[in-house]
Amino acid sequence: MAHPYHHSLSSVRKWGGSPFDYLPLHSWFDQSKAIAADFRHRALRHHAVGIFMLETVFGPTLTLSSGKVIPTRWVGEQHIKEDLGFIPSFADWMRAIRPLPWMGRGGRLEDRPQQPPSPHGDSAKPHDQS
Repeated sequence: MAHPYHHSLSSVRKWGGSPFDYLPLHSWFDQSKAIAADFRHRALRHHAVGIFMLETVFGPTLTLSSGKVIPTRWVGEQHIKEDLGFIPSFADWMRAIRPLPWMGRGGRLEDRPQQPPSPHGDSAKPHDQS
């Protein structure tokens, strides 16, 4: 679906209430569009762990304007199924990421090369607090 509001309309058809009962939850799933405005944004929250995160942020149940109480999880499951057709695991997303050399670079910070001075003249050292 293209927009959280359309997901919300779908939720109303399933469980009743108002689109505005659901909009904060569907918007939360799609906030990652601020990082990547294409399908890749979904890797951040569109998976089983994302549904648990939704419950942590919004609580285990959602009370609709009609007074009906539904599990928050249902809304998360609906959102992901509408976007992807199924609920992937986080591992499913990670398997799809092509590792690049910089992603695995490790070692102690002390062993890394010094950063060159900033062209803006600001020091990498903490500012004097006196």
